[in-house]
Formats: sequence, C-alpha cells, structure tokens
Amino acid sequence: MYAADVVGSRHAMTRALIFPGQGSQAVGMGRELWEAFAAAREVFQEVDDALNQELSRLIFEGPESDLVLTENAQPALMAMSVAAVRALEAEGRRELGQMCAYVAGHSLGEYSALAAAGAIGLADTARLLRTRGIAMQRAVPVGEGAMAALIGVDLEAANEIAAAAAESEVCAAANDNAPGQVVISGHTAAVERAVALASSRGAKRSIMLAVSAPFHCALMRPAAEEMEEALQLVSIAPPVVPLVANVTARAVSDPETIRRRLVEQVTGLVRWRESVLFMREMGVDTMVECGAGRVLSGICRRIERDLATHSAATAAEIEAVLRVLA
Repeated sequence: MYAADVVGSRHAMTRALIFPGQGSQAVGMGRELWEAFAAAREVFQEVDDALNQELSRLIFEGPESDLVLTENAQPALMAMSVAAVRALEAEGRRELGQMCAYVAGHSLGEYSALAAAGAIGLADTARLLRTRGIAMQRAVPVGEGAMAALIGVDLEAANEIAAAAAESEVCAAANDNAPGQVVISGHTAAVERAVALASSRGAKRSIMLAVSAPFHCALMRPAAEEMEEALQLVSIAPPVVPLVANVTARAVSDPETIRRRLVEQVTGLVRWRESVLFMREMGVDTMVECGAGRVLSGICRRIERDLATHSAATAAEIEAVLRVLA
C-alpha cells in the first residue's frame, strides 16, 4: 500500500456520505452531472432501463407536477445521489470505501446510501423505490393523513404533544431531524389537534406540511407489508462501509438486519439527529451530502456546529469535494 493510500484511509475514517430524502427534488437536478461525467450518465441510463421509463428526461425537463409524485420522486432522488457518488469515484479514482467511514440517508435516502455502498444493485434499488413510493401513497386515502413540523420542541415534548392529540387516532413523531425540529405524522384531525396544542406546550411554531401521505407512522403499515415482500425478492450484500440506520441510529452491515431495518423504517421514526450524533461520536467531522439540495447539510450543522459539510450535486461541487477527499 502506498503512503498516500494510508493517509487517505486514515482521513476516510473522519468522513461520512449522507443522502437526502423526499422534498429535495427539483426539475433539472443532475443534468450537469449527466453532461459532465460518463459514470453519471451510466447511472441515469440504468435506472431508466430498470423502470422501463425515461425517468431521466422527467428529472431534467419536468414537468414538476410529475416529478413530485412519490413514485417518481423516490427513484429520481436516488438516481441523482448515486450519479454523484459514481462521479466522485470515477474522477477521484477512489472507491466509496476509501472515501468515508459511514453512509446514512434520510428516509428514502437510506436506499440511496445502500445502493452507493454496493449493498443493493442499482436496478433493484430503483424498482424497490418505485414499489415503495406507490405503496406509501396508496396506504392511506388522500386527505386522511397529514404531517406537521413542530419547531422549538425536542423529541420528548413532541411525543407528549402527539399522545395528547391522538384521541384514539394515530399521531406520532415521524422525523427527529434536529434540536427543536420534530415532524409528526398521523390522521389529519389528530395532527391538526397537535398543531393547535403545540404552542401551549412550548413550540415556537407549528407548520402543516404539504405532503401526499402521513409517512413514518403506523398508518403506513400496509406499505411496510408490501416492502417486506418486495425486499425478500432482492439480494442484499454487506455494504462496503456500515450504514447508520434511520430507526436505530446505529451502524449496521449485516444484510438480513438491513432488510429488517428497511421494513421497520416505513412506519418507524427517522432518528436523524441521533444518527448524526452517533457518527460524530465515532470520530466523523466531515459530511458530504450526495445528491439534490443542501437540506441535510443545514440540519447537520444545527445538530453539531463544528461539523464540516459539503454538497456534491454539480460538476464544480464534485471537483471541490474531491479536493476535500484528497
């Protein structure tokens, strides 16, 4: 092993690659990667072939009304994220395992992380996310479920608010994103009651979210059952670096455990705040957000101000990240 490889491996232990979730999509994302890097073009083409759809054209040209549909947004965001990673690998002449110590993704971003780390094939991941998107959308009739962001309360307080508002309906914390930012999910009436109650329980603001379904709560159980069946048909290998799982905020590499965690994730709490803290405790001081937007980078800095964050979504950003990874 060359001295440069030893240094690179040592530095990799202080880095993590993170992958955004739904809501980060935008028409035109990834076009620059497609134009600049052959490795990125191969990713978009393989996803198109797997879905028997010109998803890349929808990503690059819209219309936005079609791109935001859950069944399209989920594989589209994954394709964008994996294209960024493959560009980093090809241009840096370094595999993912030489770049970082962990991968982690927010909700559907967990699938992007697993595809990037070689645990699930790209085509299988695209098809799984198409299934996941359709299953999550049809699990609850439109209008019967909702989500809301509670600003200024921690997870314990959010749980108390949700429990008080439930009144025999479903209302629970869905995403523990950052200190003072918890998203709740459940029946529409229950979530509305929670929003009304939140200000008297310490929330600075409460915002109903423009989402198509109540993700990450018990109402998603039918979708979890569908995903359990779909995941049984897919081969999962150990990722080249451990995945920090949403539902446990702990590292996992065992394929069967990963399979279970992906099922649990459909109805379970996304423990993003705890996931970032875990990686920080393990020595990570730099996070590279692979894919559309910079939502996770901002959240990570709210969790740990001393974290260095970088985005990898354009050709210029790929070049800048490669300098960081050198």
